[in-house]
Amino acid sequence: MPLIALTGGIASGKSTIARRLAELGAVIVDADQIVRDVQSPGSPVLTRIAETFGAEVIAEDGSLDRAGLGARVFGDEELLARLNAIVHPAVRAESQRRFAEAAAADSETVVVYDVPLLVEARVEDPWDLIVVAHAPADVRRRRLVEIRGMSAEAAQARIDAQVSDDRRLAIADEVIDTSGALDETVAQTDALWERIRRR
Repeated sequence: MPLIALTGGIASGKSTIARRLAELGAVIVDADQIVRDVQSPGSPVLTRIAETFGAEVIAEDGSLDRAGLGARVFGDEELLARLNAIVHPAVRAESQRRFAEAAAADSETVVVYDVPLLVEARVEDPWDLIVVAHAPADVRRRRLVEIRGMSAEAAQARIDAQVSDDRRLAIADEVIDTSGALDETVAQTDALWERIRRR
């Protein structure tokens, strides 16, 4: 079972690539979805977050106030490290469970782990291939403003909070240039799929 890590900066087109790989037959394991799942109401992770950061990070319905918690830890390395120490081990365990589940269902399946924080958290894992979705920062900033409605300052802050493009590109086995038209990204993804299947 090939195990592929797919990463990229915010607004890099990573989700577009993941969707296309799913259409072609890959099993996608979404790290962001796992984060939401392990932080669900009543979970041990959410309990620890509330104990560490205070009950005010829990919404009235018992779910995590993601925006409130994000505002608390954004730009504070110590608080972010404390949050990551709670969340990352749970995400790692659940992702490994989902990889194993996919392999048990079909040993030939291609599993793609869609993971924004690969460089920060999982780069040493035994991936068969690391794929980086890449668009220059100015292109990603424009997407955040035009598509997601952020201010230019907020968009730049989000980009600056992530690891540099150079660090992401340094770990890449394959790079998909997402700065052009959508069909160009899809064509590159299709070509990547053919290379994966040949391997």
